[in-house]
Amino acid sequence: MSAKPLNQRGETFFLNLRFLLIVCVFIGNAIEPLINRMDGLHSLYMWIFTFHMPLFVFVTGYFAKSSLFDKSGRKVLLQIGMQYVIFQTLYSVLDITVFQVKNIHHSFFAPYLLLWFLASHFCWRLVLISMRKCSPLQQLAISVLLGVLVGYLQLDGVWLSFSRTFVFLPFFVAGYHFSFTALETFLTREVRIAGIALSAGLLLALYFGGGSLIPGWLYGSMTYMQLDQQEWYAGLLRLSVYLLQLFAGAVFLSFVPKQASRITDYGRRTLYVFLLHGLIIRLAAASPLYDYIHTGAASLALIAGAVILTVLLSQPVVRKWTSPAIEPPVQWVVDLERRALGQFNH
Repeated sequence: MSAKPLNQRGETFFLNLRFLLIVCVFIGNAIEPLINRMDGLHSLYMWIFTFHMPLFVFVTGYFAKSSLFDKSGRKVLLQIGMQYVIFQTLYSVLDITVFQVKNIHHSFFAPYLLLWFLASHFCWRLVLISMRKCSPLQQLAISVLLGVLVGYLQLDGVWLSFSRTFVFLPFFVAGYHFSFTALETFLTREVRIAGIALSAGLLLALYFGGGSLIPGWLYGSMTYMQLDQQEWYAGLLRLSVYLLQLFAGAVFLSFVPKQASRITDYGRRTLYVFLLHGLIIRLAAASPLYDYIHTGAASLALIAGAVILTVLLSQPVVRKWTSPAIEPPVQWVVDLERRALGQFNH
């Protein structure tokens, strides 16, 4: 199978969406140390987590259309693998030497915090390739079934990002087969206004009644055993979380502009923000910064700082200086393998 071309308007929309999502990622990680002592930030944090990971996986699946199969798909897999090795090593070394974070198991088999996404992305591509003979509807049904069943396994879901890989697989499959044309027709001004209102309503609902929602269900990294839900019907709870994430993700699309702008260009470099912002978050956690945040004004300043840093990390100069680590060249691996196979055949 060959690559599928991307709809130009769809590419612009999803690049805009990708930038808005990475802003949410940065904000969510920045406010996490405060959520247990500030109710407003807890609600914002939970609101972000209802949609940002499912939509990020969805967007990743959408952009995988052009590079899943053939040589381009193989190069992407190689690059993801190299990114994982580089940053798993970097974050682990900094944790031990600089940040001195305790109670973290450093292993290439346990993705370090945000690096779970790289490990899972690698697996999502392989799983989707393995299901290529199934129809899109069959692929989606299988992925939902796997996402529900993985929770019943008696294991630590963090290892190899095993749990998140299957929990979020349906969103990757849906993104890969998604047609922007249908969304473009549906996303009228009236629908956008309604979506923004519903998203705001979700935030209010989480503020007034979201205390019973366990964050672990939204993380996707925990099995039912780890969530203390070992009843036979725990899978139905996973399905209800899927519905919540589907609703939250759908209404968040109302915030996304369709026109090309500066954030469209920023959206091309969200991987740089994703992999580098963890260093800033770690540095902030190791500093006394959070000891000084006790008011709403200070919280807003923290959020504004996260937005500004997202923009700064999206600049071309950041890509220029960090691309060897974040987008490592893989052609040399391909050439090395070709020469090795050539010698073997002779």
